Amino acid sequence: MNEERALRLQKKYAGTKVGPQKKEMDVGRGGGRGRAMGPHGKPKNARGTLLRLIRYLSKEKGRIALAAVLTLLYSVSSLAASYMLRPIINQFIYRASEGEDLAARTARFGAALAFLAFVYGVSVFSQWMQQRIMLSVSQRSLRRLRKELFDHLQTLPISYFDNHGAGDIMSRFANDVDAVGEMLNTTFIQIISGAVTIVGTIGLMLYTNVILGTITILFTPLLALVSRQIMKTGRKAYSAQQRNLGALNGFAQETITGQKVVKLFNHEEIAKDEFSYLNRQLMEAQIRAQFHSGIMGPITHQLCNMGYAVTACVGAVLVVTRGFDLGGLTVSVNYTRQFNRPINEISMQMNNVFSALAGAERVFQVLDEEPEKEREDTVQLKKIKGCVTCSHVNFGYRPDQAILRDICLEAKPGQKIAFVGSTGAGKTTVTNLLSRFYDIQEGEITVDGVPIDRIPRDFLRKNIAMVLQDTHLFTGTVRENIRYGRLEATDEEVEEAAKIASAHSFILRLENGYDTVLEQDAANLSQGQRQLLNIARAALSRAPILILDEATSSVDTRTEKHIEAGMDAIMENRTTFVIAHRLSTVRKADTILVLEGGRIIQRGMHEELLGQPGRYADLCHEIIELE
Repeated sequence: MNEERALRLQKKYAGTKVGPQKKEMDVGRGGGRGRAMGPHGKPKNARGTLLRLIRYLSKEKGRIALAAVLTLLYSVSSLAASYMLRPIINQFIYRASEGEDLAARTARFGAALAFLAFVYGVSVFSQWMQQRIMLSVSQRSLRRLRKELFDHLQTLPISYFDNHGAGDIMSRFANDVDAVGEMLNTTFIQIISGAVTIVGTIGLMLYTNVILGTITILFTPLLALVSRQIMKTGRKAYSAQQRNLGALNGFAQETITGQKVVKLFNHEEIAKDEFSYLNRQLMEAQIRAQFHSGIMGPITHQLCNMGYAVTACVGAVLVVTRGFDLGGLTVSVNYTRQFNRPINEISMQMNNVFSALAGAERVFQVLDEEPEKEREDTVQLKKIKGCVTCSHVNFGYRPDQAILRDICLEAKPGQKIAFVGSTGAGKTTVTNLLSRFYDIQEGEITVDGVPIDRIPRDFLRKNIAMVLQDTHLFTGTVRENIRYGRLEATDEEVEEAAKIASAHSFILRLENGYDTVLEQDAANLSQGQRQLLNIARAALSRAPILILDEATSSVDTRTEKHIEAGMDAIMENRTTFVIAHRLSTVRKADTILVLEGGRIIQRGMHEELLGQPGRYADLCHEIIELE
């Protein structure tokens, strides 16, 4: 990468800190599309995030209680098995029973070892069972978390998706939820088990020998202090790692989706440079995160070894000077190891905790987004006829930047209203407001005399069919994609809609006809064919209001002529709003509205406007020259 490109990328991501800094999102429509950066800095409330995660486990109280009992059984049996070494060593090795023959002593020794093996077996079985139960608990909890996340996304306004890239949202579904799952699968129960083991070990150490137990316990504050400091810096590092991961995924998704544009402009090397930059930033963030979590284990391990060495030396002195039994010494140093083991395990699991908290916060950020809200005084309409009026409507995607100014129009049921104007004049914005993708700031829009903000969104949108310029088809058969317009439609109605849209003939030429499976947004179909399927989907809908946003822009002139008759059939008895540049699409409109700079500067029928000097006549002449 040359120096100029490096400086360009640093400038592009300056303030983003695809690393430690922050990128402010554009609050306007389309701001940040494709590469939202996720949360910034360390978790604002790590304790609150953890408590919120625990609430997802609360619905599994029965399983968790059983897992807790098994965890207690595992810890008790492990501690008991370790303590059983004391009488075995003292009775059969260190102080062999006098007057007992070898055979009897060997039999008792074998029985003691068998019982010890049984206790260890109970420990292993209880640990296996609690891991199986907690795996079920965690996966069921993750299923609820994913479902809640997906369901909540369906309630968010379009503006949220305008300002957050698909790659970043998918990163929250995949990477962030997986990080939470990793913690719930193993880390959560290991921390609980470790805590129980630590408490039990402390009690047995003090019971075995107060001096040796105290020595081991005195090392605990030092371990806690070191662990706390590493956790503090590690939490920031893991938050940065998750943020960089979301940025990289967002860029990769955006670039893969736009491969045709990348190749068309020969920007492969530029894309490689930008990916390398983001990839390097992620690598550096991961190195920092993994270093802070990985260093905790070796540091605490060596501190534990120091405690073990001191305990063993002092214990040996006690054996020589105070007659402390050898079995007690063996148990004490074993408990020192056993006391340090759960501390080491907990410290080694901190990387999962860091990652999970950072990921959970990103997930909860989505869940905390305000959904589309309905007014309390909504009106339940039985049927929509299609009378639409706009009265002095003002709107801007950002409060300080108006897009539409004083828009007034009236569409009676069955009428066809066409919008024409330059790019950016606000044509599509009007239709976005009719569908309540956005709410107006001033003025009023009514449907059948009822303000649209008093009509429930689901009912309103159910009565509006749209064909957008940007086609989108789902993974599934051709029949299923057309039926998306009305799920209860019969196969015959689906095929009739395809005929109206002039899609029937090309569908029959597909490998499996209407049962042909479309994948990857129907990449194996031409742009025109995909648009015909979208038109068929709208034709199948019985919505009384129809919006056509450059619906024929992706088909050639010949195909357009074929579907004109079908479009007329679709629009019959429907209130239709058309955005188009082609004269053939708008000349039959009952009213043509010419927008410029967010205002309606002309209105009337085609012949009427064509005979007047003004913007419409100029547009028509430009179109004729282009055609």
